[in-house]
Amino acid sequence: MKERILFVPALLLAVLFTAVSCGGGKNQATETAPTDAAASVSAGASTLQTIKDRGYIVAGVNATNQGFAFLESDGSYNGFEIDLAKALSVAVFGSPDKLEFRPLTSAERFVALQSGEIDVLIRTATINITRDTQLGLDFTTPYFYDGQTFIVRADAGVNRLEDLAGASIAVITGSTTETNLAGVMASRKINYQPVTYKDFEEVKNALVSGRVDAISADKSAAVVFLEQYGSGFKGLEETISKEPLGMAVRHGDSNWKDIVQWTLFALFFGDEHNITSANIDQIKESTTSPEIRNFLGLSLEHGTMLGLSNDWAYQVIKQAGNYGEIFDRTLGIPMHVTRGFNKPWSQGGLFYANPFN
Repeated sequence: MKERILFVPALLLAVLFTAVSCGGGKNQATETAPTDAAASVSAGASTLQTIKDRGYIVAGVNATNQGFAFLESDGSYNGFEIDLAKALSVAVFGSPDKLEFRPLTSAERFVALQSGEIDVLIRTATINITRDTQLGLDFTTPYFYDGQTFIVRADAGVNRLEDLAGASIAVITGSTTETNLAGVMASRKINYQPVTYKDFEEVKNALVSGRVDAISADKSAAVVFLEQYGSGFKGLEETISKEPLGMAVRHGDSNWKDIVQWTLFALFFGDEHNITSANIDQIKESTTSPEIRNFLGLSLEHGTMLGLSNDWAYQVIKQAGNYGEIFDRTLGIPMHVTRGFNKPWSQGGLFYANPFN
């Protein structure tokens, strides 16, 4: 796969994007409204046509979040969110490698989407009412349900949130983690010292090197951290927030939003019905289920409705795997992250694919 990496435009725009103030126990990050540039992008050619003319999708991702999206030393990207992008590439082009990955910090990510630098944002972005209504973006349904917790040294004598009174706590700047931390500590009247960094790699290093007393991060990131750094650290049991992570596109192009959303539904549907990359051809030959036949493009021409090939969902599962396959190979097996709520409703999870009929 040819993976192009472009840094400069998003870094320049980020200056206009996030203003962070720290002190007095409060740490607020502000996110800008959409610019005129974003409006002109929306008013122009459809995103799908622009992508097809260009020949690849530009996806905004992380580069330092192991398990989710990580830039390897050889220049390749790996992780759960990277494989979601590959599934989208399959849906549009019939191939998983028609992608350009744009590494973005938390502070840069929304501006890059607003300005038209990227086509889709798949970067641990929590869906909340401010982002959904004020930034000129549309989110998919969540692709991962997470929550915020804390990691401390195992010998620090910290067992609950109140034990962190007076502690220095590292978080990523411009993230909901930062604002959630400020809110919960203020509500419980716990004084602390916030220390902000641009990405999770820096946050981790701050704790490992002893520059801070604790870090606050998503629970999935905490599991990966503890897998990497062993018994010298521990996670607290407390969960202080809900973090539903969604893919985001610019507001105003409903067709592109539909493609991104239904690609995610296809991954859910395959997981729910145990349609895998290994058995999909057998199921295609033998199934009599009307909905599964629709899903595979054998009956309903849903590809035409979206501007895609009629077997796009079949190709997504065949080439990228279903949601469970992606989870297992990127988070479950290598990082020991458990699925929790991130499984089909029929298995006690929160995922529910809308009907393919």
